[in-house]
Amino acid sequence: MYRNRNIYLVLTLIIVVAGLASRHFSASLPGWVHAYAGDGLWALMVFLIIGFLFTRKSSLWVALSALAFSYGIEISQLYHAPWIDTLRANRLGGLILGFGFLWSDLVCYTIGVGFGYLVEKLFLKSKYD
Repeated sequence: MYRNRNIYLVLTLIIVVAGLASRHFSASLPGWVHAYAGDGLWALMVFLIIGFLFTRKSSLWVALSALAFSYGIEISQLYHAPWIDTLRANRLGGLILGFGFLWSDLVCYTIGVGFGYLVEKLFLKSKYD
């Protein structure tokens, strides 16, 4: 038994839609949801994509990889050069790379990845853990 890529693909698409909806409908959402949901969903998406790519790795490995990637992207936001700011000015580049470093984003990433890890351990059990 290993991670079913079809399930991870569908879950990833659902999370992407939820993340985009949290931005689109931000005026209708409570302030804390608008401020933090997108970052948690982004990290959950990273967890799902890594799980999709590495179907036989342990849940812990996937979670730590997703955290390392997410934290790395956040730390990269401390760097501002014209070439990377040009990428960030593009809508897709801005969604992936972000704009400015925030400590609260690291907390959101941890919660998003932690949620993915718990769901995988509880509901999508793998014999590789």
